[in-house]
Amino acid sequence: MGEGCDALTEKEKETLRLMVRGHDAKSMANALSLSVHTINERLRAARRKLDVTSSREAARLLFESEAGSHEKSVDENLGDAHDGQASHNPPIVKRAPKMALLIGAIIMSLIAAALLLSTPLAIDQAGSADTAITARDAEVEAAARGWLELGDAGEWQAGFDAAGQAFREANTVEGWTEASRQVRVPLGAVVSRNLATIRFMNAPPKGFQEVTFHTRFANRADAVETVTLVEENGTWKVVGVLID
Repeated sequence: MGEGCDALTEKEKETLRLMVRGHDAKSMANALSLSVHTINERLRAARRKLDVTSSREAARLLFESEAGSHEKSVDENLGDAHDGQASHNPPIVKRAPKMALLIGAIIMSLIAAALLLSTPLAIDQAGSADTAITARDAEVEAAARGWLELGDAGEWQAGFDAAGQAFREANTVEGWTEASRQVRVPLGAVVSRNLATIRFMNAPPKGFQEVTFHTRFANRADAVETVTLVEENGTWKVVGVLID
């Protein structure tokens, strides 16, 4: 598996990482400003190099091969869980050329693995879906939007207070504020935020909901916001956010 992953090009890895985060070929093409044909060619090449028949399997293998380095970066950003002290370093993951903000990274890595076994509910820009949107989906989307809007307004303390327990335990108000100022503020005001997908991931203890938005900011036209939520006392709470 290691040799196969080493044979992948950076573009192929980039595409597989998007698949791990829940993108399909169309949304990957939109995120990377490429054609669906080009995305499918990358996936086909990755499957061949990894000797698998499924693109999701290829994405899973890459995720597992990179898990060690990912966990190291999480430890550096959020602190070693064994020393019992929270880190005050901004929880930022930097990947050139795209700018990303990752909070609750340990949880997100678990979710990514579970995502490979999940079935997405994909929604197009017109708002239609293959499966009817349930009341729960509407609640999850509203919770994700409401929390992101706190960041849009620069309400970092309110966003921290409104987040889930796992988020607050993994971060500090100071770290969250600094990370947001470095990554979110330069993007500018929100021009539009369109729902892309809602997914349930059957991971312990009660599963997660992942909501993805295609967002146009004043200073960036093609961002993807991924918000992960868990249910706490009957309310959906954010435990992870990625802006890519």
